[in-house]
Amino acid sequence: MAFQEFKTVQIDGVSACVPANIEENAGLDLFANSEEYEKFVATTGIERRHVVTEGVCASDLCLAAAEKLIAELNWDKNDIECLIFVSQTPDYKLPATSCVLHGKLGLSKNCMTFDISMGCSGWVYGVSTLASILSSGNIKKGLLLIGDTVTRTKSPLDKSTYPLFGDAGTATALSYNENASPLQMALFTDGLSYDAIMIEDGGYRNPVNEKSFEYVDYGNGIVRNKLQSVLDGSSVFTFGISKAPQSVNALIEHFEIDKDTVDYFVFHQANMLMNEKIRTKLKLPEEKVPYILKDFGNTSSTSIPLTLVNNIGDKFNDSEVKILACAFGVGLSWGVVYTNFSKITCCKLIEV
Repeated sequence: MAFQEFKTVQIDGVSACVPANIEENAGLDLFANSEEYEKFVATTGIERRHVVTEGVCASDLCLAAAEKLIAELNWDKNDIECLIFVSQTPDYKLPATSCVLHGKLGLSKNCMTFDISMGCSGWVYGVSTLASILSSGNIKKGLLLIGDTVTRTKSPLDKSTYPLFGDAGTATALSYNENASPLQMALFTDGLSYDAIMIEDGGYRNPVNEKSFEYVDYGNGIVRNKLQSVLDGSSVFTFGISKAPQSVNALIEHFEIDKDTVDYFVFHQANMLMNEKIRTKLKLPEEKVPYILKDFGNTSSTSIPLTLVNNIGDKFNDSEVKILACAFGVGLSWGVVYTNFSKITCCKLIEV
């Protein structure tokens, strides 16, 4: 297994930004009646979502989160020598959106930047990548920007996906510190199941063509074109409820973590049915597993840092909090990380 341990890198702060525009699922025409809507909420836990308006990109949300976090940390922007942007909804096919964000933030030209195309597991993969870069001590400070305007990839006529997803952007600050609490991680991939969650057209394997825009009715309230995402719900459900508990237990066993001393288990916010299956499999108490599904839905790569900010943020500033986070989804890919958040800066949630 791909276990990692970083003993000289710490998480200094986290911030999150969501669109001020809120869409209530109760008002969607996708549901035939109130009974169908209530069943949806009982299964998913999602009542509303923050949705971007025309012209707003994931990078805009990340920019607001980054500016707020840098200011509250009182970091000198010239000291930031690495910026990573993790998203599957970039501004352009090229250049990399990390370069765009570098310019908008006014960072030094001595700062390296790059994009990572990952979805639901993006925060864990991003932390691993940035921690690897910082661990030698040659680079001391870095920014991890995670953002997705995932609602733009969903068909508004697809009942199986559209009501589930919301948009957000986040910023996580990491730095080199020889006295840091260890970051302990494990990362996994199942590329044979890459098509369980995908957009078929629009890349270079299947370029955009006239048929890409044609809507097809697949029945059961699913109408979409090939530029909108496909979700194999049953396969993804089975994947999530098996791999998430397995990876959490593997990390706990490998690093001999005392499970009872973990303050919070923060999971990718997929849907309530899946997440509760994972929680019960791991025999975790409800009070240790926070959810943001009701008001934000599934925000893809941002769901873990958004949950940290929205549900636990007020506890970070004054004390040490042990967090075990697990993310899983598109790829298929998944990962888990454990660390002690020691009095980190956690900004209030931003709405723009």
